[in-house]
Amino acid sequence: MSLIRVSRGLTRRQFFQVSGFAGLSFFLGGCGAPLFEDLVGKVSEPLNQKVEALLFNPQKLVPEFLPSEVEPEGLIVNTFRNTPVIDEQKYRLIVDGEVDNPLSLSMADVRALSSTSMIIRHVCVEGWAAIVQWGGVRLRDVVALAQPRANVRYVYFKSADGYYSSWDIASGLHPQTLLAYQKNGEPLPVDNGAPLRLASPVKLGYKQSKWVTQITLVSHLSLFKGYWEDQGYEWFAGL
Repeated sequence: MSLIRVSRGLTRRQFFQVSGFAGLSFFLGGCGAPLFEDLVGKVSEPLNQKVEALLFNPQKLVPEFLPSEVEPEGLIVNTFRNTPVIDEQKYRLIVDGEVDNPLSLSMADVRALSSTSMIIRHVCVEGWAAIVQWGGVRLRDVVALAQPRANVRYVYFKSADGYYSSWDIASGLHPQTLLAYQKNGEPLPVDNGAPLRLASPVKLGYKQSKWVTQITLVSHLSLFKGYWEDQGYEWFAGL
C-alpha cells in the first residue's frame, strides 16, 4: 500500500479544492438519497463545496520529495491546549457513525494493517512549512473496515485534547491521507500527535488533527465543523 505526493511551492494548487461528493464511487455506488435528505445535505455543505468538487481529483497523487530533502527540525509544534497524556496500552481508536461495523482498535491493531510512508510538505496556515516523512496506515483502509454506508459524505475527527475537525470524505479517502504513527522513520513524538495523527498533502495543517481518538463517518455536517473552522477558517482548506 503506497502513497505519494508533494508540491514544491507554498502557493495553493487551486484557490478551492473539492469536497465530498466528487469521485465517491469507492463507497457511494449508484445509490441515491431521498430528495429531502439531499436538500438538507446541500444546506449543510460549505458554500464553496460545489466549486471545489469540480477541481479536486480525489485519486490524483502528488509527487514526493526525496529523503535528502526532509527537514528534521522544520515541523513546528503547535498545541491547541496542553499536550495530552495518553497510555498507549489503553489507547483505542474508535470508528463509528453511519457504519455497519463500528471499530475499537488498539495501536497493535492499527500497526497490523498494511503500512506505507510518504515524504510531503506540511503547510501551515500561519505561513511556514516543513518537508516531513510520515509513516502509518491509509485512512481509507481503516474506513473500509468500518463498512461505511452509501450515504456517507463527511468524516469527523476527535482528538484527546478536545480538538475536532471535519473533512469531505473524498479527501479522507485520498490515497495519500494517512493515520501516521511514524515521523522521519522514527516513532511519532508525543508533541507531534502520538500515538496517531492525520497526515496528508491535500489539506492545510490545521485540518491534520493530532492525538486522534475517534473517527465518525456521517452523511451531513453538523453546525460544528471544526475548532478553527467554527471561528471562520476555511472549511475545505485544500492545497
